[in-house]
Amino acid sequence: MTLLQRYIAGRLIRGWLLVFLVLASVFGLLGFIQELERVRLDYNAAAVARYTLLTLPQRVLGLAPVIALLGTITALAGLDKTNELTVISCSGVPLRRLLLAIGVPTLGLMALLWLTLEYMAAPLHQRGEQLRYNRRNHSTDVLPDGGVWSKSGRRYIHLRKMLEGYVPGDIDLYEFNEEGELVLTIHARTATVSPERSWNFQGVRKKELVDGTLRTSRQPQLEIANLWSPQELPTLSLTSESMKLSVLYRYSQYLQSIDREAGVYLSAFWQRLTMPLTVAAMVLLATPISASLGSRRNASFGIRIGIGALVGILFYLGAQIVFALGQLLGLSIPLVSLAPTLVVACCAGVLLSRMHW
Repeated sequence: MTLLQRYIAGRLIRGWLLVFLVLASVFGLLGFIQELERVRLDYNAAAVARYTLLTLPQRVLGLAPVIALLGTITALAGLDKTNELTVISCSGVPLRRLLLAIGVPTLGLMALLWLTLEYMAAPLHQRGEQLRYNRRNHSTDVLPDGGVWSKSGRRYIHLRKMLEGYVPGDIDLYEFNEEGELVLTIHARTATVSPERSWNFQGVRKKELVDGTLRTSRQPQLEIANLWSPQELPTLSLTSESMKLSVLYRYSQYLQSIDREAGVYLSAFWQRLTMPLTVAAMVLLATPISASLGSRRNASFGIRIGIGALVGILFYLGAQIVFALGQLLGLSIPLVSLAPTLVVACCAGVLLSRMHW
């Protein structure tokens, strides 16, 4: 890496960190104040502060494209303000070398963002959600109110509790015949789950329709195959924000395999998967906004930041509209997720081709 590349990389990293810290502070404070309204039982101000800190990375990372845009403008506009970009241009450095110097730290930012989304933000968010639920309800149950439902063939299972260690509890199973008639109901206190998707129910109360007669029995244990696997159990207590990318993908595939709606999880997966690409597109867009405007001496540093903020707001609103229209019209989820990024990249390409350098 040349001296120029190291210098520009350092300025970019400082710009990104500055914007990140400002937005994290603002959103953290707002989130803490809003969450104070939910104080209840052991969920006191200290627990609210801990919850806010645990869930803050996931919320702030949702603004990663805006952070990249404003951070890049802050760095490059600062260089332009001190005439350093002018010196670099007049010394014969071609535009492609400037873009290369910007691109290297951007690749590092993309990799860091992906690793954070996969290994840090989602697990921390999950811990925060479980902390809030347990403190507000004095319960070790990690499922949402009302439990969860699933379907396997002609069987429907209702899981009301998921105890610590992901032990299923308070379970109801309903089985229908080919005519759609209910022929079997099972209620179990708990269950152990094998890797082969076989569930061993304990404390079973069974009602079965045999030759038109309803028979009721109690059994200490009952084994039923082809239900949730141990790897899928943790996902039942998670929101999409608490799921890692790999878990989001596997869970959406599982929902599709049992004919359940998976659009929310697929959308979250593709939005996060394409976020590093969106960050790169935003950095490219910020380059001509900072440097091209810098050739006009009446364009102040504040104006450039204002333009960047406006672009960020328009991008966020536009992306939400595109996602909503995509779901309404039943368009391809990967294409809908990529569309805002492609628009930003095209705009960046046009502005770069007209950039005064």
